[in-house]
Amino acid sequence: MGVTSKPSDSEALIGGTSIMSIRIRRASSQDVEGVLPLVVEFATSFDIDQPTFRDSFFELLENDSVLVLVAEEEKLLIGYCLGFWHDTFYANGRVAWLEEIMVIASHRRRGIGEAMMETFEGWAKKEGAVLSALATRRASSFYTAIGYEESASYFRRLL
Repeated sequence: MGVTSKPSDSEALIGGTSIMSIRIRRASSQDVEGVLPLVVEFATSFDIDQPTFRDSFFELLENDSVLVLVAEEEKLLIGYCLGFWHDTFYANGRVAWLEEIMVIASHRRRGIGEAMMETFEGWAKKEGAVLSALATRRASSFYTAIGYEESASYFRRLL
């Protein structure tokens, strides 16, 4: 599935079929209720507290170092992406970190995740990032297929 029109800084259109198209765009405050069930489906290790989610959603939309994207098909949200940039010493500059990306099961393997990643990377480059990175447990084959290479182990501690 290829990009059917040149994406702007904040959106890309990709063809789903000859009848429908899927739009990748920056999330807005009106998307909060559509993103919530996607986050609930994505979060396998945590229970989502809805008031906390809503507060975080609005705060993230206001942060210039954050990008929240949504994928929609005919006004229905079918995916989202959350990423950040931050300055580093080790990379000699800014790094873009993909925190979350999710496409509903019925729409996977149609190029939607790849289009969101391309949009995220375009934003990251525009913001001066020299590296894009992420951690994954379930989608290694997706990331290697779009040009990412395994680099490190991921460790965590709940606080």
